[in-house]
Amino acid sequence: MHYEELCRRTEEARASLVAIPVIRDCLAGRVTRGRYLAFLGEAYHHVRHTVPLLMACGSRLEDETASWLRPALAGYVAEESGHEEWILDDIAASGGDPREARGRPPGLATEVMVAYAYDTIARRNPVGFLGMVHVLEGTSVALATQAAAAMREALGLPESAFTYLTSHGSLDQQHVRTFAGLIERLAEKDRADVAHVARVMYRLYGDIFRSLPA
Repeated sequence: MHYEELCRRTEEARASLVAIPVIRDCLAGRVTRGRYLAFLGEAYHHVRHTVPLLMACGSRLEDETASWLRPALAGYVAEESGHEEWILDDIAASGGDPREARGRPPGLATEVMVAYAYDTIARRNPVGFLGMVHVLEGTSVALATQAAAAMREALGLPESAFTYLTSHGSLDQQHVRTFAGLIERLAEKDRADVAHVARVMYRLYGDIFRSLPA
């Protein structure tokens, strides 16, 4: 199965992400409200690009691939629309200022990750963008729900402060199944490009966590 092969080819990069101290701290409930708000602020600045990236990817597909992959991307667009607003709601429920978060520029690590995704679509192979999808959705399924529960208990915040994490943890389980079906239909070169982008994205996404305040 090609999806399992993708997971094997990116396993080392994924392990490096999961081993980042701040992620391990969050899973263990060792977190401050300030660090959680900093995470949400950076999440807002990359999640708001999800729909534009999906649309850009679909627009750059070659006809042979576009005929079957573009409808799947359109489905992602419909499901991902507005998720950045969930994050702003979480910021408000956590005692932060959503207007300040919206107006503050992203950190360098977030800016670089988003820029790499756009560059992949425009200059390399648009199908490679699925590597970013693999990283973000796979990480959500594996870590988001567990981290949300641990942080909620540690911080004493309401459920409404963790909408983004808890919803993605469950929603992305179905997305991963859909994604696996797409990988099975890709040509070998496209699968190689997806794996390459995923390995890079594990590093770039990890840099966002490494840059969070102590």
